[in-house]
Amino acid sequence: MIEAAVEHFGARAPRRILDLGTGPGTLLLAALAQWPGATGIGIDASPGALAYARRNAERLGLAGRAELRLGDWTGGLAERFDLILCNPPYVEAGADLARDVMDWEPAEALFAGPDGLDAYRRLAPLLRPHLAAEGIACVEIGIGQAASVSALFEAQGFTISSRMDLRDIPRCLLLEA
Repeated sequence: MIEAAVEHFGARAPRRILDLGTGPGTLLLAALAQWPGATGIGIDASPGALAYARRNAERLGLAGRAELRLGDWTGGLAERFDLILCNPPYVEAGADLARDVMDWEPAEALFAGPDGLDAYRRLAPLLRPHLAAEGIACVEIGIGQAASVSALFEAQGFTISSRMDLRDIPRCLLLEA
């Protein structure tokens, strides 16, 4: 996702970054490290995840540029962002996951309804009002979800392209208004 954003912005840099479902802050902090002039907000519904994110931001010297908030997606936000990052839950309920995934990841960070699309259904109408002109949203998707998730965001007027993972599987949607 960060590689796709770097390619999108080229020589220019995003000034404001939003990371929805920030968890331990991995994406937000990687973006802030990539663009030293940027500031950002990471939002997560888990107080425990935000505690990790705060410790990570402190350890990396990025706490002064990263605001971490408890919240529900974009609730309470009024501003627009140059870059929106989001790795929502996308696993279908009842999926058989590797033991190491189940041992380390909380269920609410993994599962998103019977088809794995519940989080995308909620996110699709929320992102456009928060995306700045010439901005981009990078959204991670599960294996085999490119067409279904793209349709949800296309219905909101986004232009969509995708990025492949190392196995040449679409895993990131790039959304432009």
